[in-house]
Amino acid sequence: MVRARRTRSDSFKDFVWDQLSALPDLTGKAMFGGYGLYHRGRFFAIIHKGRLFFKTHDLTRPLYRSRGMQPFRPRARHALARYYEVPLDILEDPRDLTTWAREAAIPPSAQLPLPFSGPQEDGFTYADLSVMARTGVVPFIGPA
Repeated sequence: MVRARRTRSDSFKDFVWDQLSALPDLTGKAMFGGYGLYHRGRFFAIIHKGRLFFKTHDLTRPLYRSRGMQPFRPRARHALARYYEVPLDILEDPRDLTTWAREAAIPPSAQLPLPFSGPQEDGFTYADLSVMARTGVVPFIGPA
């Protein structure tokens, strides 16, 4: 039997996987000479050459830039401006990393606050529903 040799990138991938263990429905596959991460089928992260990059959008990108993070560059002349490197302090804290991963995996429209925050017929506010959508919590609402 031939045993595959572990590389530094494999151990980093394993580290990231362990740090994100609280994120349900996490899958991944080899791509771009690196590794792509998916949450519930949505591509949101790239592991490449010992670095982790999360997908960003107009609401999250300024946070990465304010910390001096750079976009993913698979080649010197090519940058994927939507994917930014995750700051080291975030990477080292599983709770923070999971929070940032959720922000990267959830479409921006689901992250926008809803305009009304009063109670609804089912007892949930629009703000409650927004939080539920962001965290993946789905309440059971039975027949009326």
